Amino acid sequence: MIRWAASHPEWVLGFGDECWWSRLHDPNCSAWSVEEEVVRLLDKRDWLQKGEAKALACYGLLRGDTGKLLLRFVQGRPVSEITEAFLAWVGEVLAAEGKQALLLIWDNAAWHTSQRVRAWISRHNRQVRKHGGVRIVVCWLPTKSPWLNNIEPKWIHGKRAVAEPNAVLAGEEVVRRACAYYAHPVLPHLSKAVA
Repeated sequence: MIRWAASHPEWVLGFGDECWWSRLHDPNCSAWSVEEEVVRLLDKRDWLQKGEAKALACYGLLRGDTGKLLLRFVQGRPVSEITEAFLAWVGEVLAAEGKQALLLIWDNAAWHTSQRVRAWISRHNRQVRKHGGVRIVVCWLPTKSPWLNNIEPKWIHGKRAVAEPNAVLAGEEVVRRACAYYAHPVLPHLSKAVA
């Protein structure tokens, strides 16, 4: 698949996934310290105001052609409707670059495999055939195989870079730091359409 995409410059191979950016729990990190200064984990649960989000959800697409990450944070949690909005946005970004197809590799999360998302992708591809744009070809990963998705290590390194061991970051600060780490502009959060 990777060689196939590489032989067509108008195609993009993309590794898609979502992750949660915790405001309370630091990612698994190793730390060295001198014997007199022992490093301790802090319990941050009481540092949040009542009703504040403990974590922020984020969609990402790691591009095989540039190695860059397309990033969108989410209002709430990942659901089918927001997945559709993310795919539509990715299609617009790639179409603006003259791309014609996205070979999307992702896992079997419920909001990827739902009938609603599958129907949306089918409708989208029919529209692309008629009016142009970026066709989406989904390549499913085997169940419980995150190591096959190249975006996973990117998430881990980003979380380690953004972590603040002695404080709870505001949601906006988490978004700002994550976008700065991945050299991506801060964009409005994706959200479900209000009926």
